[in-house]
Parts: sequence; C-alpha cells; structure tokens
Amino acid sequence: MIVSKSKLKAQMLAVFREVEKTGEEVIVTDHGKPTIKITRLPKRESVETVFGKNRNRVVYKEDILKPTTEEWMEL
Repeated sequence: MIVSKSKLKAQMLAVFREVEKTGEEVIVTDHGKPTIKITRLPKRESVETVFGKNRNRVVYKEDILKPTTEEWMEL
C-alpha cells in the first residue's frame, strides 16, 4: 500500500491496524516520493522454538564457568 503523508495523518490509526492485521507494508510518500516504510514487527519466537532442536547436542571441551581473566591481562 502507498499512502501520502497527509492521508496517513488523517487515517493513521486505521492504517496501523491494517498493517497489524494483514502484515502488508505501507510506503509513505512526501510529494510523490517514498520516504517512510511502515511494517509489522516479526513475531517473537520462544527460546525453545529457536534452540530446541539443538538441546543435548552441544559438547563443551572445557569448564565454561572457569574465569578467563588471564587471557585478557596485558603482559
């Protein structure tokens, strides 16, 4: 959808609701030139959804809780 700034100002809440409902992007124009894009934020996925397939598949070769300050000290 393409809408001018003046139309957006008059119908902003309706435009926002349409973007939320449909996920369609809205391009806002100023004197016919595109200036702003309004999009719906992606749905946040749970940690389990993102990393669940890797559960119990990671192998640690050393103690991950061991302090590493020695590695960062200047000689």
